[in-house]
Amino acid sequence: MNNPQTLPQYLLDSAARFPANQVALRKKTLGIWREYTWRAYVEQVRDFCLGLVALGLQRGDKVAIIGDNDPEYYWAELAIQAAGGVAVGVFTDSTPPEIQYIIAHADATIVLAKDQEQCDKLLAVRDQLPLVKKVIYWEERGMWSYDDPDAWLMDFRDAQKLGRDLHAREPEKFAQMVAQGKRDDLAVFCYTSGTTGQPKGAMIVHRNLIAAYSNTAEGDPRRATDEYLSFLPMAWITEHALGLAGHLIAGNVVSFPEEPETVQQNLREISPHTLLFSSRLWENIVSTIQVRINDTSRVNRWLYNLFLPIGYRVADLIFAKKPVPIYLNALNALGEMAIFYPLRDKFGLQRMRLAYTSGSALSPDMLRFCRAIGLNLKQLYGSTEAEIHTFHRDDDVKFESVGKPAPNVQIKISPEGEILVKSDSVFVGYHKNPKTTEEKLQDGWFHTGDAGHIDDDGHLIYLDRLVDLLALASGEKYSPQYLEGRLKFSPYIKDMMAIGNQRPFVTAIINIDFENVGRWAERKGMGYTTFVDLSQKQETYDLIRADVERVNKSLPPAARLRKFVLLHKEFDPDEGDLTRTRKLKRGNLETRYQEMIEAMYSGLDQVRVRADVKYRDGRTGVIETAVRVCNLFAG
Repeated sequence: MNNPQTLPQYLLDSAARFPANQVALRKKTLGIWREYTWRAYVEQVRDFCLGLVALGLQRGDKVAIIGDNDPEYYWAELAIQAAGGVAVGVFTDSTPPEIQYIIAHADATIVLAKDQEQCDKLLAVRDQLPLVKKVIYWEERGMWSYDDPDAWLMDFRDAQKLGRDLHAREPEKFAQMVAQGKRDDLAVFCYTSGTTGQPKGAMIVHRNLIAAYSNTAEGDPRRATDEYLSFLPMAWITEHALGLAGHLIAGNVVSFPEEPETVQQNLREISPHTLLFSSRLWENIVSTIQVRINDTSRVNRWLYNLFLPIGYRVADLIFAKKPVPIYLNALNALGEMAIFYPLRDKFGLQRMRLAYTSGSALSPDMLRFCRAIGLNLKQLYGSTEAEIHTFHRDDDVKFESVGKPAPNVQIKISPEGEILVKSDSVFVGYHKNPKTTEEKLQDGWFHTGDAGHIDDDGHLIYLDRLVDLLALASGEKYSPQYLEGRLKFSPYIKDMMAIGNQRPFVTAIINIDFENVGRWAERKGMGYTTFVDLSQKQETYDLIRADVERVNKSLPPAARLRKFVLLHKEFDPDEGDLTRTRKLKRGNLETRYQEMIEAMYSGLDQVRVRADVKYRDGRTGVIETAVRVCNLFAG
């Protein structure tokens, strides 16, 4: 197809460019990698597209999808778009009220749900979804015995059979429908994370998705021979741009993990060339590496401690654009053979050519560590509404920046310090929200709501959300996100929220990483029963305090932590602590833990809380405990 304008047109174009039996997708099922050729791929999309048409789908209709990254998700989204519809992604861990809000707000008439769990959520809110005519599931396990007299639920394969019957009657219909697509047709609704209120439905057209990938590919070209592991939720816009759109345009193979819990094992089996993970997943990988090194043999620990400082020195010289002495290159090559390549191999990262981090900003410590062990990790900065704004180049990385603007992307800073973006990747507006659309889109510039500045070398320095840049009572400003990122480099800290707006000093609520701290405690011979018990031990406070004091030394005095508490539980998106993309809901957290926050500022050394607990043997209960306040006396 000449000059494709939509994702389904790119599908047909790639299927025509590559041999019909060339693998396009693969999915691990019951321990076996099942492969789908380009020919089979097109047939799956065609059959489901025509099945949706047979069920009454019209051009412009919205179809919601709730499910893990699977071939069926790709087939469904492309089928919806081929029919002229709009795909609406919903996070799989959303609660029934959250699902109901998005489906109703989007006016979806059909919903795709992966499995019994998602169907049960929909059945729980069925009475509040009057527009939904069908719920189509693609994993049939557990769905056989449902009492469904009006056939609201339908098997994916049954919908495809309707499509095959329609194709037999009208063999040209699918190709004709795909050909009708235009670059400015709506492709997806992508809902924002909702850090400051209800999620907003960003309306994304095909032109936006194609531009977002193409802009990035000008700096980081992808090859048709590349392997890509699709794991970041499809409800997240970046996975649409670099995952689905990139795959259709470049023609590379996409692999899907068997389950979210097996992604680390599947990553090692595939050893992809291209990978997009959230900053939280990269933080987990780095934490796991650090903990595994502590658990490895004495020889490996010695090699790691010998060559890691050399890796840091080489990385620092490269990014300072200074020559690396021959002897350092030689030592680093030795370290690569002795420890770094085997280390990356353990995590399936040895073939990695384009590794990206998206979501919240990754701390400079994380980025520097990855480069030191030979992982070419690049920071992406973007948004739901404008996709990819900036990214690091191979030979032009500043650890404190989020890179330079992508090709064909313009960035400027407003007089108020807000980052503004203009590009073909910028969305066309918010669904049912013209007022906010008008506020955010002015003269073609998208107002991100983020604070930052551009340095002398053209790198964008991202500070924080404008609303999250806080000022102490003294008037001195600091970025909570920067402080949080630095501390999460610790393998023992999973999450934290810095506090201090109009307060005399900065404090924090910290979540320990239960798994890593638990391993540390076992090595020390410390006994514990629950998360609550482990988090409040003096030894755990001492462990975290050491990391806080290390980070404090690198911060300006105003931004240093004076006090912290170790929370008795993890932050939970189901309880409104986090968004579905795992960003902090600061307002909710400050309200929920107000008593704890006031204890830190009023001089108390502890605060009593009630907590639900789950014991290691599976029992649950409620306990009352004292959460202690650690006073650092930071200067």
